[in-house]
Amino acid sequence: MSRYYSFRPYVPVAERRKKAEAASKKIATKSGRALTPVCLTGRKIASTFWGKAWCDNLESYSDYENRLPRGRTYVRNGSVIDLHISGGKVQALVQGSSLYKIAINFKALSPERWIEFKQRNAGKVTNLLDLLMGRLPKDILAEITARKTGLFPSPKEIDLGCSCPDWAEMCKHVAAVLYGVGARLDEKPELFFTLRGVDMQELLTAASTAAVEPIVGISSSPVLADSDLAEIFGVEVELTPPAPAAKVKPAPTKKSYLESPPPRTAKLKPRKAPAKSQKQKAKKNTLR
Repeated sequence: MSRYYSFRPYVPVAERRKKAEAASKKIATKSGRALTPVCLTGRKIASTFWGKAWCDNLESYSDYENRLPRGRTYVRNGSVIDLHISGGKVQALVQGSSLYKIAINFKALSPERWIEFKQRNAGKVTNLLDLLMGRLPKDILAEITARKTGLFPSPKEIDLGCSCPDWAEMCKHVAAVLYGVGARLDEKPELFFTLRGVDMQELLTAASTAAVEPIVGISSSPVLADSDLAEIFGVEVELTPPAPAAKVKPAPTKKSYLESPPPRTAKLKPRKAPAKSQKQKAKKNTLR
């Protein structure tokens, strides 16, 4: 019975950091891959819009409030020695009294919710850099972070897993990794969209479509009345009918040799000898 309720001995922060560094070197040497730890400067976990919004979203759910404080301590102490974010999944290593493996799965944002979000905010995101930096109007920032209609996950969309013996669904190691995601979004905010399974470029496409639709509507109109032109350009426009085009006789076209009739053939007549003159006759008589 005692094994289920016994607590592991407390490990001081300095010793935990030393163990974390040793574990990182050992894994890197053995696996041949570089680890990507969560490294914080000071006590602040996140400072950008996406990182802070991620942490605020976690803390807004009562499901997590009891376990999150220990997670903050762990991530600040450098216990998250490796963290990878891919499509719908976070995998991490946390150094506690032992080295633990964490796997957290996220349900992708439903297509219906994503389409509705794009429709509501079409035309509001016009620059990818502004989106990643969180430099957006307050109304769209509120849309992004809205609990039921926004882009951030709720507890029912998150499946938690840790190799530690803690019976709680969210142990301190998992909580540390969730905070680590917020810190990582400070560095690479585009990973948020990777994690949620949506393409952030579609927000820009929706903005372009919203901007083009009015223009297409005008240009596709077959005829514009004078009053419409005046209203669009702010001037009175008089349209005069074009002068009738002069009738031009078409130039004769040469028929091809296949279409033209065969040339006429004329019979040659023998030529008559020219008549002799009087001088020639007289000369002939003289010679006789």
